[in-house]
Amino acid sequence: MFERLAENGRAYEEETRDHVNQYAEAGLRTLILAYRELSEEEYMVFNGSFSEAKNSVSADRESMIDQVTEKIEKDLILLGATAVEDKLQQGVPECIDKLAQAGIKIWVLTGDKMETAINIGYACSLLRQGMKQIIINLDATENFAVVKTGEKDAIAKASKESVLCQITEGKARVAASSSASFALIIDGKSLAYALENDVKKLFLELAVGCASVICCRSSPKQKALVTRLVKEETKKTILAIGDGANDVGMLQEADIGIGISGVEGMQAVMSSDIAIAQFRFLERLLLVHGHWCYRRISSMICYFFYKNVTFGFTVFLYEAYTSFSGQPAFNDWFLSLYNVFFTSLPVIALGVFDQDVSARFCLKFPLLYQEGVQNVLFSWRRIIGWMLNGLCSAVIVFFFCIKALNPQSFNKDGKIAEYQILGATMYTCVVWVVNCQMALAISYFTIIQHIVIWGGIALWYIFLLAYGTMPPSISKTAYRVFVESLALTPSFYVVTIFAVISALAPYFAYTAIQMRFFPMYHEMIQWLRHDRKSEDSEDSNLVRLSSISPTTVGFSTAHSLTRTNRV
Repeated sequence: MFERLAENGRAYEEETRDHVNQYAEAGLRTLILAYRELSEEEYMVFNGSFSEAKNSVSADRESMIDQVTEKIEKDLILLGATAVEDKLQQGVPECIDKLAQAGIKIWVLTGDKMETAINIGYACSLLRQGMKQIIINLDATENFAVVKTGEKDAIAKASKESVLCQITEGKARVAASSSASFALIIDGKSLAYALENDVKKLFLELAVGCASVICCRSSPKQKALVTRLVKEETKKTILAIGDGANDVGMLQEADIGIGISGVEGMQAVMSSDIAIAQFRFLERLLLVHGHWCYRRISSMICYFFYKNVTFGFTVFLYEAYTSFSGQPAFNDWFLSLYNVFFTSLPVIALGVFDQDVSARFCLKFPLLYQEGVQNVLFSWRRIIGWMLNGLCSAVIVFFFCIKALNPQSFNKDGKIAEYQILGATMYTCVVWVVNCQMALAISYFTIIQHIVIWGGIALWYIFLLAYGTMPPSISKTAYRVFVESLALTPSFYVVTIFAVISALAPYFAYTAIQMRFFPMYHEMIQWLRHDRKSEDSEDSNLVRLSSISPTTVGFSTAHSLTRTNRV
């Protein structure tokens, strides 16, 4: 506002500046008031141009609006300043502290004055005592009396060089001190130069090297540009959170936008992906539900690979065993219903209900969130490992059934196991193996998961019985196979039991060795949670675990980059 004042409108400028600084240092939100009288002719010209720009459908609509408003928002007469106390919502400092413990890097993009932003930074635990501050600020008073275009261009060039010099000095300070933590604080005028093409990469390198970043006096456009810069250059997942209309551009530029529904309107909520009522709910949204959802989705996809590899490779091995004669191992309906009824519902239940640790432990150990940031549970190594597990299960089931059923007699009448019996037995073993594998992989059982896992196995037997009673023209190779050949034959059940145990043994052994010698962070928490002899021993174990560094559990020091607007 001070830059838009007329020469004859600065009567109370010095007093107003002093008052605004006092208000800002007290943590109040300030507002400068100024006015300008317009003639009717001036207003009609402005209104026509503004309506034309506002109704434009071109890509540069926003810049057209800015150009029109720039022509009218000048030569103002200063009235004074106001200040209001804008208290932080309940739980904001604690929430930011938890997010920082989780390894999430937090940027504050706010329209407040620098003094207010610093005061709020301390209130939010974003700035801490002992943290070194890198402040990039330009004294804009030299631009107030500028009239000539040449002088204005010269001052702009000098200002840009000053910002570049301050950024370079800040990078040198960060590079020289490897142990100290830094906080970068930059005002909106300096940010305008820092976001130019030849400076923005240097600015980003400095900002990424700092523990906290506060961009004050930022316009809505600058918020969006900072968001885009971080997203495109760092290739990190960006989350933005805001509560007002001035945060819409930032929310839309981020990978994930979270709007807070409050007294500032619903514009942010309407432009976001997720809406919450208070900022403190972000803690549970990320650290609890974020961690659970990452684990569920990654485990669900890996399990899909496993169960389909197990089933498909069993069919392939049978084709190779029969010299690729074209004789199918399974009935057509067996092939069609495998992913529809017998193995699909347990996977859905896994993706909805599974929890590796409780919500209380997710909040107690924020470092669990780094498992998602570092992609520990959905790496190519883990995906290929599950596929190899499926391959191993298929080989064990196939050869166990082949060796157990051929060429010995299958029942007391001396009948051998034909391909119908062999196919039904292998299919039964596969259904048992993939469902029992699901039971081993689940960390949190609910009644629904019990129903879908064991119900899927029971549904297979019911289907085999009902389908086998249909006429041969319908059931084909499954006609009365279960009733006449499998139900009363002990070898069928013996083969099923030992094949399932043999197929699950490699996974069980691998899991036991990994948890004993190479545990992941959530497995360490699970181990201590179950290894409780008394409440005192549990608390001492949890205190000991909370002191474990990320390096101990195999995490790198890279962090997800996240920003938050002040609430």
